[in-house]
Amino acid sequence: MTDPEDDIGGDRRRLIGLIVGGVVVAFIIGLLVVGLVAGGGSTAIDDALVAGQRPPAPDITLPVLVSGPGLPPAGQQASLASLKGTTVVLNLWASWCVPCREESPILEKVWERYRHRGVLVLGLNMQDLSENALAFLTKYDITYPSLRDGTDGSKRDFEATGVPETLIIDRQGRIALRITGQVTDVRQISVPLDQVLAEK
Repeated sequence: MTDPEDDIGGDRRRLIGLIVGGVVVAFIIGLLVVGLVAGGGSTAIDDALVAGQRPPAPDITLPVLVSGPGLPPAGQQASLASLKGTTVVLNLWASWCVPCREESPILEKVWERYRHRGVLVLGLNMQDLSENALAFLTKYDITYPSLRDGTDGSKRDFEATGVPETLIIDRQGRIALRITGQVTDVRQISVPLDQVLAEK
């Protein structure tokens, strides 16, 4: 026969267990909601592009990884704003990114084809070690210049979802096009780039 006091004690333990479990579940749901709201990120750039507008490119200032036209020597700071007047193809990349490796010959081809027309293909190395980034550039024969951001700052500024991403920035410093993900054909860049270059 069961002691009635044991039943009462067991009921209390079950009730306490349910309350504690409910509190834990509510806490986890709260954390998920906060994470989704905080990590949702802005879509202002994409929204403007979809509406047919050209939003201003973020004014980032970063160290030069590999120098090139219009940039100071490697190690010194360069700002995107200082490149106004130049059409820029900006590619966000990392040495550990497989699609970045696969698209690098296409970007090099764009650089070779358009550099004499005043276009600057500019890499933006992100979330990487400098030595890994430099080894990547050497291994894949990349000759266009790159900036370096060892943080997530530029990713947030450009509202990027990851790497690779490629943007065309017009002479006025406005984003004319964003390609999210890997560039697989030179025409993805050359067709809109020709249109931007034809503008007065």
